[in-house]
Amino acid sequence: MTTDVAPTTDRALRPGTTPTTGIVGVGTAVTAASYSQQEVLDAFGITDPKVRSVFLNSAIERRNLALPPEDAQGVRAPESQGDLLDKHKALALEMGGEALRACLKNAGAELTDLRHLCCVTSTGLLTPGISALLIRELGIDRHCGRTDIVGMGCNAGLNALGVVSGWSAAHPGELAVVLCVEACSAAYTVDSTMRTAVVNSLFGDGAAAVAVRTGPGGEGPAVLKFASCVIPEAVDAMRYDWDRAQGRFSFFLDPQIPYVVGAHAESVVDRLLSDTGLRRSDIRHWLVHSGGKKVIDAVVVNLGLTRHDVRHTVGVLRDHGNVSSGSFLFSYERLLEEGVVRAGEYGVLMTMGPGSTIEMALIRW
Repeated sequence: MTTDVAPTTDRALRPGTTPTTGIVGVGTAVTAASYSQQEVLDAFGITDPKVRSVFLNSAIERRNLALPPEDAQGVRAPESQGDLLDKHKALALEMGGEALRACLKNAGAELTDLRHLCCVTSTGLLTPGISALLIRELGIDRHCGRTDIVGMGCNAGLNALGVVSGWSAAHPGELAVVLCVEACSAAYTVDSTMRTAVVNSLFGDGAAAVAVRTGPGGEGPAVLKFASCVIPEAVDAMRYDWDRAQGRFSFFLDPQIPYVVGAHAESVVDRLLSDTGLRRSDIRHWLVHSGGKKVIDAVVVNLGLTRHDVRHTVGVLRDHGNVSSGSFLFSYERLLEEGVVRAGEYGVLMTMGPGSTIEMALIRW
């Protein structure tokens, strides 16, 4: 399925000829404590050579995590599902508030300018959702529109951007923010299985926010088009479900999922660029979800990208691990800080997650 924010005719691809939804700000936040992979292994006393190999060959150097507290003997005991939910709420409000403020500052806006807040998470379930809690916590106008997208996984940031871009197009001039808040520490299971090792070696805590506004053009990169692909035969390859043995929710990643995602990436890019007059070689910037070393490698091979193309994706994975739905915004922020983007250049945002799903968006500076 493809979704156009504005018609993707040649006229729509020329700046200044039609109202466009533009990205006007970005901001990120992480939890306070950062750990190397070796420090995480030491914290949980993991000695199994196979498990240690998964951690130490992940292309991740450090991650921000809120680990269970140590008891009097220095042991970090597994947390109950209730404790994990409390952690999710506390970290979501802390990181979410910080990322939202950073995003608004980057956009030259204030909390009072916010007209719609869409919050994304897959690391806990709250009712009322994060959006309502942040509106109360930060004193945001009670009339601010809000949306909560829960449980879609690592791809959900782009799903949310598509929804909010549609809202923005219907409310020109008004500011909307997508806030991805992933307290991955609140979704951890502690045991000695390889299933757990794969997950616990990969994810880190992080929040990322992106602000959009629709206008005549020229304010931030224009969001031109979306494309998505669900891979039904791989619907169980990434899932977060109830682990009866542990008495809590647990995440599962099929070892084959990087290759499944890679094999479908090319068709989604072709669909995204169809009817635009653009070729893949016209894309100057690639902002890909930091899903893991093998996922990144599979995307690079199947799309014919260079290591330079995914330098920020690799850098985010190295410094923060997989921060789920907000990962691509961490890369986007690094690209802007690099200062190499020029007006008229095109970029592709790409995320992947449970479904199994690939999401993409086309943007133009």
